[in-house]
Amino acid sequence: MTNNNNMSRRDFLKIASIGGAGVVVGSTGLGTSLLAINHFGKDNKHTKHKVNFYGKYQSGIISDVQKHVNFVVLELHSTEVNEVKEMFKQWTAHSIKLMNGDLIAPLTNNTMLPTIDTGEAKGLDAARLTLTYGVSPTFFDKLKITEKRPKDLKDLPHFPKDQLDDKFTGGDIVIQACSDDPQVNFHAIRNLIRASSGIVTMKWAQTGFNSFEEKEGKVQTPRNLFSFKDGTGNPKAHEQDALDQYIFANSGWEKNGSYLVVRKIQMHLETWDRTALEDQEATFGRHRDSGAPLGKKNEFDTVNIEEKDKEGNYVIPEDSHVHLAKKAKTKMLRRSFSYTNGVNEQTGAFDAGLIFVSYQKSPEQFTRIQNMLGRIDRMNEYITHRGSGVFLVFPGIKEGGYIGETLFNSI
Repeated sequence: MTNNNNMSRRDFLKIASIGGAGVVVGSTGLGTSLLAINHFGKDNKHTKHKVNFYGKYQSGIISDVQKHVNFVVLELHSTEVNEVKEMFKQWTAHSIKLMNGDLIAPLTNNTMLPTIDTGEAKGLDAARLTLTYGVSPTFFDKLKITEKRPKDLKDLPHFPKDQLDDKFTGGDIVIQACSDDPQVNFHAIRNLIRASSGIVTMKWAQTGFNSFEEKEGKVQTPRNLFSFKDGTGNPKAHEQDALDQYIFANSGWEKNGSYLVVRKIQMHLETWDRTALEDQEATFGRHRDSGAPLGKKNEFDTVNIEEKDKEGNYVIPEDSHVHLAKKAKTKMLRRSFSYTNGVNEQTGAFDAGLIFVSYQKSPEQFTRIQNMLGRIDRMNEYITHRGSGVFLVFPGIKEGGYIGETLFNSI
């Protein structure tokens, strides 16, 4: 990463001159003097491997999926609206720099002080970094602005087979950092949280990964740890009608925002690995290698759950994952990543699974699908839901604006 695009010499001198120490240390931690800078910065079109920060929607939703994620859920410790608004303004300035492949502030030669930027991404490019921000129902409770909470933003119900761990459930704010370099993700999350010390702390975090096959120069759908393709049925970024119908809110201060559902799903790999391929495919309702619906040849062939074979049996079993999800008659955008955390100390098995992330116009879409899966989904034998959360991801940001501006302007 470089550090020469977004901070003028005058802005840096403002920081360096305050208190004679180079930074202000207060309730918001290192670098709070950056809040005095009204200009948040611009997307640098010359940055290598760059995704724009500004836009109609936040980055990291319909952006091309990257290879790595650092997903972190935060707890909010402030009840002051203005303090939290200033935090989001600071995060805006930092996010633009980070997504431009820059450090959040120039490194200093003054060895008597800690640096504002932690520095581990120095020399790295932007790596298609996206930063996506959202807030949960409890965010509005803590700031005493419940009248501004959209009616659709409420905790998910308990679902059959849920075995949720409180450690991985709930929280007030989410930051999703995605890029093609795990160190770029970590650097971003680390510096954002460090800059807001005293206002937020981490509740839980999980890193994850995707790998992509390429055919004839075209990136293919990634596979999960069960070896099946994940995300085949997603609406595409150019399908505006589908995005309007299924993914983004169309009214209120949250217009062009989206509801994020996260589920930390443990995958029982040892059990799966002992299952015959025929049964695995019947569990998903798709062929493993091609990703095609059962009875079809190609990944994107139309799913027909009413089709039956000569004996009158459904080609795609009624209790398969695809059959049940299709019966819900709704869609969402899946943006999931696999994870591995070493060994489960209690069982000696792999501690591995899926960070399931979906975006939808309303959490009711996810609830409808999950209720349809219910207790009869064949997949339940091989997975356990351990963590959960629902967040409203803010609308996209216009140049000169800041994260969450439409909410704070409505208060």
